[in-house]
Amino acid sequence: MPDITNDVILNALKAITNPIGDGDIVSAGMVQGLQSRDGNVAFALEVPADKGAELEPLRKKAEDTVFALPGVVSATVVLTAQREASAGAAQPAASGGQQTKPGQPLQPQGKGDILPGVKAIIAVASGKGGVGKSTTAVNLALGLAAEGRKVGLLDADIYGPSMPRMMGISGRPNSADGKTLDPMENYGIKVMSIGFMVDEETPMIWRGPMVQSALEQMMRDVNWGELDVLVVDMPPGTGDAQLTMAQRVPLTGAVIVSTPQDIALLDARKGLNMFRKVDVPVFGIIENMSYFLCPDNGKRYDIFGHGGAKREAERMGVDFLGEVPIEIEIREMSDSGTPITVSLPDSQSAINYRAIAATVGAKIDAALGEGPATPRIVVQ
Repeated sequence: MPDITNDVILNALKAITNPIGDGDIVSAGMVQGLQSRDGNVAFALEVPADKGAELEPLRKKAEDTVFALPGVVSATVVLTAQREASAGAAQPAASGGQQTKPGQPLQPQGKGDILPGVKAIIAVASGKGGVGKSTTAVNLALGLAAEGRKVGLLDADIYGPSMPRMMGISGRPNSADGKTLDPMENYGIKVMSIGFMVDEETPMIWRGPMVQSALEQMMRDVNWGELDVLVVDMPPGTGDAQLTMAQRVPLTGAVIVSTPQDIALLDARKGLNMFRKVDVPVFGIIENMSYFLCPDNGKRYDIFGHGGAKREAERMGVDFLGEVPIEIEIREMSDSGTPITVSLPDSQSAINYRAIAATVGAKIDAALGEGPATPRIVVQ
């Protein structure tokens, strides 16, 4: 099937009337950044900042119009609202989604400059909740920082933000210039989370486009500065937030977290395949809650089984990054905002986390074509 042309797409969009002016949306210059590849179409509709919310039906109509064209397998349309020059530098706020026809590939990951000062972006993901993904993301970030890297931590879990509590940070971000937010910081790591903006007990009842917009603002409108790596704590599953991150920024790689049992591995497999479909390299799988060492007698218990993640990694053709046991201290330290990697650095779990971080760090260097500045010694 031949690839659909931009002219065909624009001609179809000319049938949509400009709801805030004369003529159609193409003649009005509202269609921006049109891209089409292998039937995957994406573009933005530029609208006034104060009319973004009320023009959501226009975005949906444009998306449906393009999606219905022969040869189109997916359509992604976002609204971008440019502030007037008098309000400062232009800052686009985006909302939108993607339609994908069954059996067709998703759009590959983005190559933009939404985070220009960040060398590498690592997604920490899981197919389901409750496997310790956020705890892993925190301790992975701390392990990377212990190697001398400048590290940021982005809490992309809009519905269940946990970074403020786990990183022991309270308060709200400041803005030195009135345009961008300064990230919060603790343990030498820059942190941003929607949890800094809302009360801990306030439920986030947001639709997909609002989640996408919030994620983009926490990347674009935050003064991250120069970072060697940004660790992104992804929400569980394979929904809007995952696609936004995978398709809006150039992810250097993804790390999948799972527990050993089959049901968790089944969901982990879905997450791994999602990243592969959008051309994001999967660095490997971590087996969390791998085993329990009884503090009373030192006996080991494989509560959820053991070795399932390693076998799954071999089956899927990715690396097994390591295992972390169940320890009461991990839960206690996470709840108190003092992660085990910094509070109990000599514990077995902290040692395991640092070893995993060293492996991920080496993969980052390889992906960037860089070698480590100094030898890294991991004690196990």
